[in-house]
Parts: sequence; C-alpha cells; structure tokens
Amino acid sequence: MIIRVEPESDIPIYTQLSNQIIEGIARGELRPGDSLPSVRSFAADLGVNMHTVSKSYHQLEKKGIIRIVPKSGAIIRTQDELNRSGPHNEQFIEACKPVIAEALVVGLTKQEIKALVSTVIENFKGKT
Repeated sequence: MIIRVEPESDIPIYTQLSNQIIEGIARGELRPGDSLPSVRSFAADLGVNMHTVSKSYHQLEKKGIIRIVPKSGAIIRTQDELNRSGPHNEQFIEACKPVIAEALVVGLTKQEIKALVSTVIENFKGKT
C-alpha cells in the first residue's frame, strides 16, 4: 500500500495517514491481523515526525480500528474484535451529517447523494 502525504493540504498529516490506512483496509490492501510499520520506520519512510505517526495510530486506536500492543506495534483489529467493540452507527451518522447537509445545501437530491455514496462504496469494494 502506498501512502502519500500532502504537506500543503489543509488536512493535518496525522489525519491524512489515518484516512489512508482506513481506505487501505476498506480496499483490502491491509487485512485484519496485519501489523502496521513501527512508528519510527513509518515516520522515516514518509519523511514525517514520529509524533505525527504516533498521533495517527492513537487516532485509529481510539476509533477501534487498530490495537496498539506495547513493544509489538500496531495491529489491525479483526472483524470479531470490531464487533465486540459495539455498534458504530451513531459515530458514522454524526460524521456524515455535515457532508450530507452540505450536499443538500448545494442542491444535490436524495437520489444523487445515494448514487454518490454507492459510487464511493463501489470504488472501495471494486478494487479488492
């Protein structure tokens, strides 16, 4: 999986990393049980500060996507572990609200929004 950091972006680098790791999991490029690179080596590979990678990993851990094992690194949670962590529906609804509201404000219809969401899902699932 290739991670690209855009230093000039308005999106913080740690968020860019988190988002790209999540997208890699959604595409099947990263699988449950896979280990992520160590903070030190990932930071060196990307040319970013170790604290940036650490913050990204902690953000992913807080979302329940990975678990950080001291001295062993970060591991992508299995589906069983994700299921045990409880439903995530409320979290997703809250995250989607501003984007859907903006889509409605700019004039997209319910059907157009559904089509866009379907396209995004197909882009992730179609690449596995």
